[in-house]
Amino acid sequence: MRKRLIIVHTLWLFLLLSMTGYAQSVDQIIKKANHVAYYNGKDGRAKVQMLIKDSQGRSRKRSFTILRKNINTNADGEQKFYVYFNRPTDMQGTVFLVWKKMEGDDDRWMYFPALDLVKRIAGGDKRTSFVGSTFLYEDVSGRRLSADKHKLLKTTGDAYVVESVPVDKSGVKFSKYIAHVDKKSFIPLKIEYYNSKGKVYRIYENKKWEMVQGKPTVIISSMKDLDTGVETYNRYTDVEYDVNIDDSIFSERYLRKAPMELINY
Repeated sequence: MRKRLIIVHTLWLFLLLSMTGYAQSVDQIIKKANHVAYYNGKDGRAKVQMLIKDSQGRSRKRSFTILRKNINTNADGEQKFYVYFNRPTDMQGTVFLVWKKMEGDDDRWMYFPALDLVKRIAGGDKRTSFVGSTFLYEDVSGRRLSADKHKLLKTTGDAYVVESVPVDKSGVKFSKYIAHVDKKSFIPLKIEYYNSKGKVYRIYENKKWEMVQGKPTVIISSMKDLDTGVETYNRYTDVEYDVNIDDSIFSERYLRKAPMELINY
């Protein structure tokens, strides 16, 4: 009898630990996926070729360099982003600057060289189109993990499938999104965004990734708007981490005077 009680107690303990581990794994999955997507290295830079294709096969191209710096290198928190556009010609010299915060709205600016104008982007504009593409301003710098409630739906042979529901639905178009996260690299392989009617209307896909300086890195990605049929492709080249970018670069001064030694490398 005593032996049987010990076995039953052991089984209950095993189940309890399994359930605890399951809950913790959701937290670990989203943190690792977010780290790989936005926090590799203490800073980084890359050249990006953007191709925007509409439903009729017409295309537009963008070319830019993105600089990124983590404010606290010991934790995935506040960051700064600097995006300099090289192409097309009418966008050359345009700069997008972000100060990503963990509380309140991020600070965002755009500099338009033709007008010599610095425009502050309102916090409510973070979910509008990024330079006419199907990526949003929020996609560039990332979404705070605390903005959503996360649930591990299932695991497949090579991925964790995580459902994320916004805590505050008033500021977003989607009712939820489901991410397929690679088990080995923790790179999001696919993200499906659902509207209020429960229909997928926007899909992100990682087309290719590689190890760069020992870190899993997205090389080609896409975002498709199923309502309009427009799809955007991003190809990342010359990716570098731990460049030691000075914090002063991410200021209004360098909106008008771009650090070309960091951009043309």
